[in-house]
Amino acid sequence: MARQRLGQHFLHDAGWREQIARAIRVSRHAPERHEERPYCWIEIGAGHGEMTEHLAGTGASVYAVELDSPLVAKLQRLATRYPNLTVMSGDVLETDLAAIAAGRRIKLYGNLPYYITSPILHRFFKSAELIDEIHIVIQLEVALRLVARPASRDYSYLSVLTQYFSRPMIALKLPPDAFQPPPEVDSALVSLKLPGENAKLRLANGDKFLAFVKTCFAQKRKTLVNNLRGSAEPQRIQLALTELQLSATARAEELSVSQVAELYGRLH
Repeated sequence: MARQRLGQHFLHDAGWREQIARAIRVSRHAPERHEERPYCWIEIGAGHGEMTEHLAGTGASVYAVELDSPLVAKLQRLATRYPNLTVMSGDVLETDLAAIAAGRRIKLYGNLPYYITSPILHRFFKSAELIDEIHIVIQLEVALRLVARPASRDYSYLSVLTQYFSRPMIALKLPPDAFQPPPEVDSALVSLKLPGENAKLRLANGDKFLAFVKTCFAQKRKTLVNNLRGSAEPQRIQLALTELQLSATARAEELSVSQVAELYGRLH
């Protein structure tokens, strides 16, 4: 039984599970992949093991992280069939990905609770240098924000954060009846390949840059000059925008990740 407080919606439809497995290339029917470096799969919110068997079937080391104790017990029974599967009881927001990987590259999969998608992504990106791929099933509305382009309705701080660290794409759209219990919204599988824009930008302090981005988007209806008023003099912000061939009344939603980074560089 799903627990509402944990935001649980289990992928009960076998057809959709197979489609996801093919999209992330862990299906028995997907072309065989030859990895150059040792890697492991870390599954977040493994549930009943709906996707765990697909992951373990690749032969790679799989670490299934689950918070719900009754589900942990069920996953441990599954682990008796797969010696490469390790079940871990814990909260993703407290999980040490580097310690689990122990020097290997990381691939992440998770059917995430919709209400904490953003905190989980922040947690993943703290270990971005260790991760090759992230595949997450999330609310479609949030998925559209992750892949949104500048000047679009969905472009936001979350878009810049995600595209700074990764190259996101919507791999599948899933209807409510793919899940049990069905959520009230449509969902999507988003695949993120790392690295993202950060590999080209090579900023000295990524944390300060992201804090700057958050300030830029603090109030979307306000101009950058107004949102950044506490960080620099308005005239200085306007000059920096002009030098970047942007309007002095530009809003954050109009700037690409690289343009935000250029503005950050000029003001810091």
